[in-house]
Amino acid sequence: MEKIIKLQRKIAPEVVDITIKRYNILRNILYNQPIGRRTLANNLNLGERVIRTEVNILKKQKLLEVKSMGMNITEEGKVIIKELNDFIHSLKGLTGLERELERKLHIKKVIVVPGDSDKEGITINDVGKRTSLYIKNILNDNNIIGVTGGSTMAAVANEMDYGNSKKDILVLPARGGLGINLKTQSNNIAATLAEKLGGKYKLLHMPDNIGKEALKTLQLIPEIRELLQKIKEIDILVYGIGRSDDMAERRNLAEDIIDNLNKNGAVAEAFGYYFDRNGNKIFESNTVGLSLENFKKIENVIGVACGKRKAEAIISICSLREGMTLITDEGAGKEIIKLLK
Repeated sequence: MEKIIKLQRKIAPEVVDITIKRYNILRNILYNQPIGRRTLANNLNLGERVIRTEVNILKKQKLLEVKSMGMNITEEGKVIIKELNDFIHSLKGLTGLERELERKLHIKKVIVVPGDSDKEGITINDVGKRTSLYIKNILNDNNIIGVTGGSTMAAVANEMDYGNSKKDILVLPARGGLGINLKTQSNNIAATLAEKLGGKYKLLHMPDNIGKEALKTLQLIPEIRELLQKIKEIDILVYGIGRSDDMAERRNLAEDIIDNLNKNGAVAEAFGYYFDRNGNKIFESNTVGLSLENFKKIENVIGVACGKRKAEAIISICSLREGMTLITDEGAGKEIIKLLK
């Protein structure tokens, strides 16, 4: 395929551009349907006349349908999008980017999804879908899956398809709750994934930044003590990678602590720890659930993050252990290579 794509770029580069443009139109409709032409044009930063022309072509191909409520993707269109995924991946040279990232980050595996979620909001859905497929691919009977919270992890849960051939799956929140958005809470994500995988789940009814004394008291409750022990037995961990400034704001850290983080070059947060770009620990906040020590012992670790602005945070967290998988997007991947040069 790579040879064919090189020939195509050489002799008919406009075909490559048209293919990518129509692929973006179809996937944007898929994630936002029903959607009107004007909204679609704004999402893709294209003129309405261009959108009208492309929509008419795709409609004639029976890949989408136009109704009074807006445009929808047909079943045939969904099949085409799925089949195009690998082609677009090759078309953009993302396999080479993945291998280069593996070498430079010194980790086991990297999966890169086309796009930059900082520019295209729907890219986070593609990252969620790719992560959900990867989870199913490595899942075994009796596995315990641990998940953290956040918008990227919520996309993973939303994009997971129903059905699973593996038995006795247990999904746990790897961390306590953080923030006020229910959809991005680790408890909600764990419950959604368990339902879609046909497994069971347990909930951690505690805020992530609980005080040490309060935590000691709550650990006397048998159900909580049992759950915290189960978290140490996680087989597959799927977690979001956060920027230190974003997470410090979400945790409402004191100004003097934030000043200290900035002064010492903190760029990333994971499991309540703040790290500089080289993975050196800068600060530890009170946190409930998975510890950094446990994190390093889990067999299958999947870090998920997207967007160019997350690049430094990804570099930092990937330095913590070699045997991990990173699922990210093109924007973050290219920025990581740029920073590491």
